[in-house]
Amino acid sequence: MQKYEKLEKIGEGTYGTVFKAKNRENQEIVALKRVRLDDDDEGVPSSALREICLLKELKHRNIVRLHDVLHSDTKLTLVFEHCDQDLKKYFDSLNGEIDSEQVQSLMYQLLRGLAFCHSKNVLHRDLKPQNLLINKNGELKLADFGLARAFGIPVRCYSAEVVTLWYRPPDVLFGAKLYTTSIDMWSAGCIFAELANAGRPLFPGSDIDDQLKRIFKLLGTPNEEVWPGISQLPDYKPLPIYQPTSSFAQVVPKMSPKGRDLLQKLLLCNPALRISADDAMAHYYFTDLPSSIKHL
Repeated sequence: MQKYEKLEKIGEGTYGTVFKAKNRENQEIVALKRVRLDDDDEGVPSSALREICLLKELKHRNIVRLHDVLHSDTKLTLVFEHCDQDLKKYFDSLNGEIDSEQVQSLMYQLLRGLAFCHSKNVLHRDLKPQNLLINKNGELKLADFGLARAFGIPVRCYSAEVVTLWYRPPDVLFGAKLYTTSIDMWSAGCIFAELANAGRPLFPGSDIDDQLKRIFKLLGTPNEEVWPGISQLPDYKPLPIYQPTSSFAQVVPKMSPKGRDLLQKLLLCNPALRISADDAMAHYYFTDLPSSIKHL
């Protein structure tokens, strides 16, 4: 730890405190995530171990870089590249206005980071604005892999207690324990709408029932015809029958028709039909994306 000079506290992470610090050797600014190790606990929290293991494998421009791991008897410190703010703080600075080209750029980078994770068989499982970092060059980085999981074939049963409520897909809200990359694609769709609306959440539910109703009021209440197997999900229960909203234009008024087409492909209740990250990147919404962003 003598190598790093702590500058200020940035915030509280999933399992510890995060500090801004400077590497005394090369003057590089970094983020230190300090993990508490309790004497009566079983050592290092599983979420921290999981994050370390996954991030050692995930080297990509749109994924936060883990530089180092420092370990002592009482604490574990993860040394990350430093980013100036997260997407939530970025939204707070916008005053309700965001440039459409910026929405396009950030969304493409989010999808590119996800496509890389999914190509390495990793599900993030906790995508939300607070877990997306933006540096001073406008580069977006996926962060906080404390809930992430490596997945394989066959797909195992995973916990349904993942993904912050507002970004949780209907299948997981109904208790699904068999899911794949589609879990992250739903969250990406919610974040896409929030980007277009300069930080206004799409489905800010107060509990699981309220969350499902908000989703179905927009997309229509699904049934076995459009989503085979829905009634067999562990926590399924019939909900009021809503007809789908005919136009997404009311929900994301500043988004282009191309963008709304992509959004509808991300926000499909049936997880089997949701677009993949690779296919989303190839969507015609990104046709006029500057090459400087495409080839970051």
